[in-house]
Amino acid sequence: MSWIYLIGAGLLEIGWPVGLKLAQEPATRWWGIAMAVAFIVASGTLLWLAQRTIPMGTAYAVWTGIGAAGAFAVGVLFYGDPATFARFVGVGLIVAGVATLKLAH
Repeated sequence: MSWIYLIGAGLLEIGWPVGLKLAQEPATRWWGIAMAVAFIVASGTLLWLAQRTIPMGTAYAVWTGIGAAGAFAVGVLFYGDPATFARFVGVGLIVAGVATLKLAH
């Protein structure tokens, strides 16, 4: 169950940078801030639950890895972030690191 919590925490981790992006525009500033705070709280709560049985370093690395790769994907797909080969290689290395941590657990 802890790994399900951790994956959920990582997926929710994607939401708070999106909220902060929305907060850059005056028309959606408060909505974006509220969204960021809600996702931080939800993600942190699931991370806390996951750390009951998953070592802290592993949990944190997986959590941030899922969040980083997901935020990268959202940025490329919805916000016009650069989609260069080198950036995809970098994200691929993050995903490989996360998979290695899972397999080594």
